[in-house]
Amino acid sequence: MATGGPPAPSPPNLVTKVELTISCENLMDMDFFSKSDPVCALFLYTPDSIWYELGRTETIQNCLNPKFSKKFVVDYYFETVQRLKFSVYDIDNDSHDLNDCDHDFLGEFECTLGQIVSNRQMTQPLLLTNKEPAGRGTITIFAEEVTDTRVANFEVSARGLDKKFLRSCDPFLEFYKKSESGWQLAHRTEVVHNNRNPVWIPFCITLRSLCDGDLEKPIKVKCYDHYVNGSHELIGTFKASLAEMLHAGCTFPAEFQCFNEQKLRKGNYKNSGVICIRRCQMEKVYSFLDYILGGCQINFTIAIDFTQSNGVPSSPNSLHYTSPEGFNEYLHAIWAVGHVVQDYNRTKMFPVFGFGAQIPPSSEVSHMFPVNFNPSDPFCAGIEGVVQAYQQCLPCVELWGPTNLSPIIKHVSCFARQALHQNLAAEYFVLLIITDGIVSDMDQTRRAIVKASHLPMSIIIVGVGAADFRAMEFLDSDDHLLRSPSGKAATRDIVQFVPFRKFQDNRVALAQSVLAELPDQVASFFRAYKLKPPNLTDVPETTQ
Repeated sequence: MATGGPPAPSPPNLVTKVELTISCENLMDMDFFSKSDPVCALFLYTPDSIWYELGRTETIQNCLNPKFSKKFVVDYYFETVQRLKFSVYDIDNDSHDLNDCDHDFLGEFECTLGQIVSNRQMTQPLLLTNKEPAGRGTITIFAEEVTDTRVANFEVSARGLDKKFLRSCDPFLEFYKKSESGWQLAHRTEVVHNNRNPVWIPFCITLRSLCDGDLEKPIKVKCYDHYVNGSHELIGTFKASLAEMLHAGCTFPAEFQCFNEQKLRKGNYKNSGVICIRRCQMEKVYSFLDYILGGCQINFTIAIDFTQSNGVPSSPNSLHYTSPEGFNEYLHAIWAVGHVVQDYNRTKMFPVFGFGAQIPPSSEVSHMFPVNFNPSDPFCAGIEGVVQAYQQCLPCVELWGPTNLSPIIKHVSCFARQALHQNLAAEYFVLLIITDGIVSDMDQTRRAIVKASHLPMSIIIVGVGAADFRAMEFLDSDDHLLRSPSGKAATRDIVQFVPFRKFQDNRVALAQSVLAELPDQVASFFRAYKLKPPNLTDVPETTQ
């Protein structure tokens, strides 16, 4: 081995963010009494030979030619081959699991991110798993480099929309950007039912998606009347620039008349309604990295399931049984997630709690006890300290039950609430719950999660063993906001559930899947509360 000189420098990891816009045409119709309800999921092929889900679009009801408004933003490394797979499914129930037998597979397309970037826009046939064509279905992928992270915040209403025969209307809006290939969908609002004077929920659109950052570039807005069968009827259209919309909120709303070309020839036709931009405000957006570089700390709490359903720890069949190699599923999850999260906390001190066991000296059942048995100082030093405390705790407790999650969620919520009252983006709390069973206090857990959704806090649940985890998937409400038993909705999705059995011994893939949603949850929370990174001088400019 040669010596005598400095080692060759490693090539820098130059990363560019790329936004991908997806649409499909001629999808297979898998439903008897309606059209398919498609969703597109994006997967990345990891170095460990596993397809890891990066995200998925919204589900569009009754549509064989969907244009998805939700974008994928991915990191593009020039020096790395990044294999991607776009899988399209017909969603037939509320299950988040794409392998659910009720969901119909509509086809997939594999390529590299480099191919997409070099083509900028590509249309390819969808294939079945046997590589046969998925009917006449095609997928179109459009790529743009992310260089401007500014957003426009909108509050929009309408008045006097056209009334339909024997019914009012169920309006929604679509915003389109002018591109080289035509008008490209940038955003779709929710449907407001039975209302000719709707007020839509406030929303934001990136300037990149809306107008390529050019405030004078024309934007097309379409107003539709929603029909359940997917044959939405156009109410009217108008065009305006973002500069014109930005006048809203200064002294009065910016108003734009909607016109329907088919009605323009009528002599008494005035318009099909008026769209009111009640507020349009442009702002700089800070990323997850901006907040971390600006001094935000990730406070990581671990909660471990010590209920009887895990099995007697001395038995090789127990989930708490430590193999001769020194591992079990609980330890795998702690190592995989903890080693990533600990880098974002300067102290490397983590509180660790157990639940569902009889604890010494009273043998009372506890649903939240420090695994080091020190209530005044439940912290462990680093992930190594967490592992050591867990291993020392296990022989001292009697596995019991039931599986109650609400106490530990409420406990961490208290600290997150205190941090929020400081009105700084200085702390964010992550609760990792590792459990094998069905939640016993589901109503209380739902209520606790809904309350926690208002706080700087996220909950990660890793399900170990072979139990039925459909209830956990319900808590991980990616396609709809979780509601408490009283019907109160969460303000955002803060739960990420991952079944350990999908990853087994692959720590890297487990950590990627478990932590996939965390950066966006952190950044979106602080942005919603308009909290800037605490040390702005340390944060580089990220927008123009």
